[in-house]
Amino acid sequence: MSWIDNVISFISPEWGARREAWRKYAEDLRSYDAAGYGNGSANWRAVNQSAELTDRYSRDTVRARTRDLERNSDMLNSVVSAYKRNVFGSGFALRPKTGEEATDDLLKRAWKRWCKKQNCDVTGTQSFNQIMRMCVQRKKVDGGILILKRYTNQGFVPFQLQTMEVDELDNAQIQPKHAGNKVVGGIEYNRWNRPMGYWFRQYGLDGSLPLESVYVDAKDVIFYFTKRRPSQIREMSDMSPTVTRIRDTNEFMTAVSVKERITACLAVFIKRTVPSGGVGRVRNVNESGRTSYEGKTIAPGMIREMDPNDEIQVVNPNGQGTDATTYIKLMQHMISAGQGLSYEATSRDMSETNYSSARQGMIEDDLTYDDEKELLLEVMDEIYETFVISCVLAGVIPAPGFWENKEKYLAHSWTAAPKKWIDPSKEATANKIALNTGQKTFQQMAAENGMDWKEQMDEILEVLEYARERGLEMGGVMFGKDGLFNPDGKGE
Repeated sequence: MSWIDNVISFISPEWGARREAWRKYAEDLRSYDAAGYGNGSANWRAVNQSAELTDRYSRDTVRARTRDLERNSDMLNSVVSAYKRNVFGSGFALRPKTGEEATDDLLKRAWKRWCKKQNCDVTGTQSFNQIMRMCVQRKKVDGGILILKRYTNQGFVPFQLQTMEVDELDNAQIQPKHAGNKVVGGIEYNRWNRPMGYWFRQYGLDGSLPLESVYVDAKDVIFYFTKRRPSQIREMSDMSPTVTRIRDTNEFMTAVSVKERITACLAVFIKRTVPSGGVGRVRNVNESGRTSYEGKTIAPGMIREMDPNDEIQVVNPNGQGTDATTYIKLMQHMISAGQGLSYEATSRDMSETNYSSARQGMIEDDLTYDDEKELLLEVMDEIYETFVISCVLAGVIPAPGFWENKEKYLAHSWTAAPKKWIDPSKEATANKIALNTGQKTFQQMAAENGMDWKEQMDEILEVLEYARERGLEMGGVMFGKDGLFNPDGKGE
C-alpha cells in the first residue's frame, strides 16, 4: 500500500478497504504476469516511447561504458573479435558481371588497385579491408559508424572514403539547411523522416571539436548501423544488452584474482610467551637484549634461530569458496547467447564439443553472422557502385552507353573467403553427394570455398593440359577412373 492508502485507511477504514478490494480486482483482470505489479515486479517501471526518446538520454553513456570495456575487458573483445573474424574475415572477392569478359577483368584489376590504402582512404592509412574490419568493430561497440564519400585527386580515381565516428554528429544543431526539414541528433530529415544531410563536427588531431558544424548531403554519407524499431533514427551499441553482465564478470574475476594472490602469500607471526633476554645466536639486539624481527622476511632455504620461548604461527588464508570457474563459464554462456552466438564461438573453449555439436553450433552462429553480412554487403555495394561511376567519369574504364545501360556495368557479386573445415573428410563426402544428387551446383560449391567457379575451371583445365604435355593423364587421378573431365572430349 502507498502512503495515500495508509492515510485514507486511517481516516476511513471502510473507504481504505474498498480501495484495496478494487485494486485486487484490477490485478485479477490482468492477463499477463509480465504486466502485473506483484512483489517480483513492484519496482519494474517501464514506459512506451519512441526509439529516439528511449535512446537519446542513454546513447552516449552506453557508448562510453562499452568503449571502456573495449579497452579493458578481454571478454568483450572476444565477442567483438568473433564478429570481425566471421562477418568480414579476410575479405570478400569482387566478381563483376557486366557480361563482357574484358570489362570484367578491367574492373577487377581497377578495384584491386583502388583498395590499397593510398587510393581508397583519404588519410592514406588504411586499406579497404582494414576500413571494413574497423567498421564492423565500431558497429558492435559504438552502435554504428559513418562513411563519407570524398571526391579528391589523391588516388588514381577521384573517389576516396572518410570514416567518421558517431560522436562527431552535432547533437546541438537544430537549424536545418533547407526549409521544411528538421534536425534531430545531428541528422537533417524531410517530412517523410528520410535523411537529407548530416551535420558534423570532426575531431581535430588533438581530439578537440570545432564550434562550427559542417553539412554533408545524405547521398555522400553511408550510415552503417542496425535499425531495430521503425521510430529509430540513430545508433545504439550492439553490446548494450550484455554490457552490465560483462562488467560484473570482470569485477568478479578481478576480485578472485586478488584473493588468490593473497592466498598464495605466506605470512608468519612471532608469538612470544615469556619475556626473556637474548640467548643463542643473536644478530640484531635491541637495548633490552632481545632479537628484533622488524623488516625481516622469509627467503627460500632460510635458516634462522629465534629467541627462547618465541613461537611461529603461519597464516594460511582459505581459498576461494565459490566455484569461480563455473560462475565465469555460466556468465560467458549468457553473454554469448545475448549476442546470438554460441559459447564456443566467443570463449574458444572446445573441450565439451564433438563434430556434431560443433557443426550445429557453427550453423546457428552463421545465421547470426549472415544478418551482419547482409548489412555490410549493402554498404560495400554502394561503395563499389560509386567506384564504378568514378572510374567511368575518370576514363579508367571504357564503358560505351554507360548512362543508358548503367545497371549492366554496376552488376556484381561478392564471394566470401572460405571457412575452414571441422572434418575435411566428412565435408568433402557431403559435397560430393550434394553435387551428384543436384542439391548443389558447382558454382555454389566454388562460392562456399571462396573461389570464382570460372577461375576454378580454368585452373583445373590448366593443370590437365600441362600434365598431358608432360605425358601424364591427371583426369583419372582428379576425377576418378573414368576420367570425368576430358577437355578434348576423348573418353578413357
